[in-house]
Amino acid sequence: MPVYVQIADYIEGDIKAGRLREHDRIPTESDMHAEWGVARTTARRAVNLLRERELVYTVPQRGTFVTPQRDSPAAG
Repeated sequence: MPVYVQIADYIEGDIKAGRLREHDRIPTESDMHAEWGVARTTARRAVNLLRERELVYTVPQRGTFVTPQRDSPAAG
């Protein structure tokens, strides 16, 4: 399994377990590089995959944040 998928799955697990909540900022590309020793392109691919899974959204110049979940009362 590619490293970027592993990272995306790890962050998705944090979201589903409630360790990352709606509108929480996820780790930056720099954070991922420091924590997992991956290239920025790998970190970027992980974020893109999370975006494709509709788990995060990105605000330019601000960061990437957890998307409100559809089954959440706050999303409604």
